[in-house]
Amino acid sequence: MNSNPIPDAPQEGTGSESVSVRDSGGESGAGRGESGGGPFAWFKELGASGRRAFAGSFGGYALDSYDFFTLPLGMVAIGAYFSLDPGQTGLLTTVTLVVSAVGGAVAGILADRIGRVRTLILTVVTYALFTLLCGFAPNYETLLVFRGLQGLGFGGEWAVGAILVAEYATAKHRGRTLGVIQSSWAVGWALAVIVYTAVFQLFDESTAWRVLFWTGALPALLILYVRRNVEDAPQAAAQRKSSRERGSFSAIFTPELRRTTIFGVLLSTGVQGGYYTLATWVPSYLKTDRGLTVVGTGGFLTFLISGAFIGYLTGGYLTDKLGRKRNVAVFAVLSALAVLAYTNVPTGSNTLVLLLGFPLGFCMSAIFSGFGSFLSELYPTAVRGTGQGFVYNTGRAVGAFFPTLVGFLANSWGVSGALVFGAAGYGLALVALLGLPETKGRALV
Repeated sequence: MNSNPIPDAPQEGTGSESVSVRDSGGESGAGRGESGGGPFAWFKELGASGRRAFAGSFGGYALDSYDFFTLPLGMVAIGAYFSLDPGQTGLLTTVTLVVSAVGGAVAGILADRIGRVRTLILTVVTYALFTLLCGFAPNYETLLVFRGLQGLGFGGEWAVGAILVAEYATAKHRGRTLGVIQSSWAVGWALAVIVYTAVFQLFDESTAWRVLFWTGALPALLILYVRRNVEDAPQAAAQRKSSRERGSFSAIFTPELRRTTIFGVLLSTGVQGGYYTLATWVPSYLKTDRGLTVVGTGGFLTFLISGAFIGYLTGGYLTDKLGRKRNVAVFAVLSALAVLAYTNVPTGSNTLVLLLGFPLGFCMSAIFSGFGSFLSELYPTAVRGTGQGFVYNTGRAVGAFFPTLVGFLANSWGVSGALVFGAAGYGLALVALLGLPETKGRALV
């Protein structure tokens, strides 16, 4: 491998945009660089093929989110049905996230070897199938196994979809383009809350959680669109196929990439440890510590999800303006403060909890917006899937122990007290930034 696999960031005004268009593997000329300005220039510059890839990746990640949230939203009912303690219910999320590290690493290698689109289809099939099977689980142990296997597909989808779109996007707009892809997580989350509210009103809790899982088969319909309409970015695919190192796991630990991989894992661990602690336990916190009903919980989550959606879009814009590292640093600090504020609202002040949901969702989502562009820019094309899949999902797996820790501490500290551990993850993210380069403006090579 070249000892300097990623060139220095091209300077504005020196043709950097045209270079990034060619290097990203998408269309050029009328399809890409001639879209002009405006708020949707980033979308126009993708070209026709890139826009189809964007649609497939956006839908895949939204439905990935939907399938993930079937567990946290049904967690109270599942715990009651199988007579579980908080530690056991927290373990369901941990197993999902730990296994997702394996799924993400494998999907990353496959993306470099057989292509982005083929691997995307495999991940969607996997997470949809095992979410469906969770609804048929006869006991806790079976549910634990099915949920773990769901993590194989769940872990791979984001990294593969993000790379697919990153290789079509221009360097100038890559941050906001991937930020919009990231925002689809909030769309899937919102859809899950809507379905959860309806299902738990129509069915008894002992059946409702199963029905919620069964709806997780819906993502399989996305495969039809992806198979017919989406293809890998041509030039990036050609670069990948011409490399003898494509999909080489050992390549991401060579001297020139080892530091990037290690600190990338630490960054991912911190951000995802904080995020999944909240994503897993906030519904339970609202129902147990705050005493809300199913409908009330859905209403409070609406504020949280609305903040998340706007946070993803804002963070995508800021990661192009401020740079990848500065965006992460700003929102790591703000996310930690928001967690502490949200979990320390006095009893009886539920209106304040409602209002604080918006800035909490905003901050803990805006920090993610730059991940797709940042991680894609840290690795060369031949091992981009391998590197991004490993870094993102290993961090997710290690960060998965945060929700379990909260579950075990909830018995003595209460859910609100234990949730403060989510803030510690954001501190780790700040430390990790010290070992990573700034990649704003870099072309994908």
